Amino acid sequence: MPLLKTPAITLNSRKWGEADRIVTFYTLRFGKLRGVARGARRMKSRFGSALEPFVQCELNLFEKHGDSLYRITQADIREAFVGLREDLTLMSGAARLANLVAAVTGEGDQGPRIFETLVSGFRSLEDGNDPALTTLLYQIKLLGLTGFRPQTDHCTACSAAVGPTSGTVLRQFAPTSGGLVCPDCARRRPERCLPISPGSLALLQQALRWTPDVVTRLKATGQVRAELEAVIEAYVTVVTGKHLPPANFLAAEGNPQAYGTRD
Repeated sequence: MPLLKTPAITLNSRKWGEADRIVTFYTLRFGKLRGVARGARRMKSRFGSALEPFVQCELNLFEKHGDSLYRITQADIREAFVGLREDLTLMSGAARLANLVAAVTGEGDQGPRIFETLVSGFRSLEDGNDPALTTLLYQIKLLGLTGFRPQTDHCTACSAAVGPTSGTVLRQFAPTSGGLVCPDCARRRPERCLPISPGSLALLQQALRWTPDVVTRLKATGQVRAELEAVIEAYVTVVTGKHLPPANFLAAEGNPQAYGTRD
């Protein structure tokens, strides 16, 4: 059983047996993985708060042949992100990013840029003043890195150019197709397409293109923000196959468990 060491972020965890936890991490070296933390629920657990939601830790674990669960032996905190667990607004945004990564990544698929973007998203949430927009922008970044980059320069049905500078007037985004559709193709689709204006499209393209450390310089208000929020919400539901807890904390105030990544 080889010992593995890697920086990791806790995505979620659940109770296992009388005192253990099964924890899902996204790691720098090995992508998403799950491990058993023996005795993690005991009062004097050696893990302390290192397995709390959103914590970045230095993880030591053993891989057991033929078992999909790793044995977690040590977790030392690198960044606690305490603020993300103390404010409901920040917690909802961080949980949305963690849930998205957990839902769309496969176990064992390495993705260093996904790890770095998730850490950057947590830092931006703690440091910023518009958590809803920060969450929206980092969802777009993570979709682009996990193989679900929205198609933004041509129609996903007929391949006609439909970018903001093309001759075709852009009006619709088809979540099930993963991108833009021209007006003619939109009229022929049985499912509902979502309107997206040139301004909203330009913001989406910039969010995909800009690096995580500067993406929060983008600003959006009014129609542009509302359109992009609707497009990303619908698209995330398609790619994950389920409705994730909303990034807007007000929608979950009556159900605080919706954001719990532990039980």
